[in-house]
Amino acid sequence: MGSFQTPMGMRSSTLLETSCGYLLQELQMIWNEVGQDQFEREKVLLDLEQECLEVYRKKVDTANTSRARLHQELAEAEAEFTHLLLSLGERSLPGRPEKLAGTLKEQLDSLTPALREMRLRKKDRVNKFRAVQGQIQKISAEIAGQSEYGDLSSNIVVNENDLSLKKLEEYQTELQTLHNEKNERLMRVEKYIDAVHNLSSILGTEASMVITKVHPSLNELCGLAKNISNNILAKLNSTVESLEEEKQKRLEKLHHLGKALTNLWDLMDTPYKDRQSFSHVTGLLSLSSAEVSDPGSLTLNIIQQAEAEVKRLDHLKASKMKELFFKKQNELKEICNKSHMEIPLQSEIDNLINLINSGEIDHADLLMSLDQQISRAKEEASSRMTIMEKVEKWMLARDEERWLEEYTRDENRYSVSRGAHKNLRRAERARVLVNKIPALVDLLITNTKSWEEERKKTFLYDEVPLLEMLEEYNVLRQEKEEDKQRQREVKKVQSQVVVEQENLFITRPSTSTRQTSSRTLNGGFSNAMPLNRRLSLGLQQLGPNSVNSAPQGISFMKEGKKAHRQKMFARPGLVSHLRDETASVVSTFSGPQSP
Repeated sequence: MGSFQTPMGMRSSTLLETSCGYLLQELQMIWNEVGQDQFEREKVLLDLEQECLEVYRKKVDTANTSRARLHQELAEAEAEFTHLLLSLGERSLPGRPEKLAGTLKEQLDSLTPALREMRLRKKDRVNKFRAVQGQIQKISAEIAGQSEYGDLSSNIVVNENDLSLKKLEEYQTELQTLHNEKNERLMRVEKYIDAVHNLSSILGTEASMVITKVHPSLNELCGLAKNISNNILAKLNSTVESLEEEKQKRLEKLHHLGKALTNLWDLMDTPYKDRQSFSHVTGLLSLSSAEVSDPGSLTLNIIQQAEAEVKRLDHLKASKMKELFFKKQNELKEICNKSHMEIPLQSEIDNLINLINSGEIDHADLLMSLDQQISRAKEEASSRMTIMEKVEKWMLARDEERWLEEYTRDENRYSVSRGAHKNLRRAERARVLVNKIPALVDLLITNTKSWEEERKKTFLYDEVPLLEMLEEYNVLRQEKEEDKQRQREVKKVQSQVVVEQENLFITRPSTSTRQTSSRTLNGGFSNAMPLNRRLSLGLQQLGPNSVNSAPQGISFMKEGKKAHRQKMFARPGLVSHLRDETASVVSTFSGPQSP
């Protein structure tokens, strides 16, 4: 009983001591009254004590378990709080005590609000990460060209171990970069679409069909978000390049057709009014591909119309080619004749006509060749102009020289007749002009030699070398001077013979005063025939080599050169003029002498 009381006395609770003591006393009274054996009593009390210990032990175990749970909860709360701080990238939370104090429940109660705040922050941060990552996946899917990017938002996995603001900023930076790339791609798509519209407008094609063929989402009528993937951008770029190439091809074709039209118009002298209907084609000749921007300026219809017009003009040109050929050939002949140049052989012209009839020669090449010949002929005529002007002056001077020779041989030139004073004045002018001929010929020779050295060719005048004509003229002129000198010598000899005959006649004694007076009165004219007869006898006595040898030598020398001079002077006027000069020299010695 004392052993039972001792534990009971150790209880701190008054209620417990009162209840147990009262019940123990009541039990002892019952035992006393019953007369319970002491051993039984000790056994019951021992059992009671064991049962009490079991109850207390259970209570202690429960208390220990509860305390352990509180420790664990506190530790987990602190660990979760620390993890949240680390994952959110924060060092501490304002309002959380630096050190926990008090009972476990007090410590747990003081940590719970901060932990709740951190959980809310984590949830908000996770939502932000999910939103940013969702946008990134969405834009990445748009850039990649994946139309099912909306289903990818449910598959977003947020790394909750790193929810720091730094990581969120990285995602936001990536998102901003993707936004910029998306905007840049949209701008490129819009630029490509605008280019397709412009090129289609110029080429006369349907832009919407071209764009839809690339991708249906690019057509605004479809109502779909534009596909901005690399593949679509590459297709758009390829489409624009193909349209640019088509534009360049059509422009080059129209350039070719425009040049053909212009050449045909110029060849056939097409009126300006007829050219106006294709001014939009010829207006493109000076424009590059980048400068052509008018809608409908390069349509297939315009090209077909230009091709049809060129074909029509080609047929018309073929029918007028001979006319144009002869026109240009006449122009070339006129230039050659005017400048006394060599004219193309008639056989070559006939050969070209045969080629035109057979169609074996291109008309444009033929006319181009003729234009080149005309250009060269004009250029050569221009270079010959100075020499030709002097040649014409020389020709005029030679005409005046020939007239002056004929005028000098006229015995009645000093007679009083109508127009004689005009001939006298012309003779004076002709002598002045004839005196300038040597200097003019020398200048012509110098200029001609310079021209031939510069051109590396012979200067021909009516297919005759001009230098040979001038040198031949100098030779003839020298011969004429020599002939005149011989003529003067012959006249001198004749005069001496006449004087000697007259002296012989005067010294002979007269048989009749009547005859002497008659000769004196008549001035010797009554005896003209005997005097002439004596003169001829006197000339015969001088011998053939004294008088007649000069004209005979001149005649023989000129007969030897007759054929050569005919070749040199191809012009009929020149040949006849030289013949007249030869005849005039011979007639001077054989005909009657002028007073």
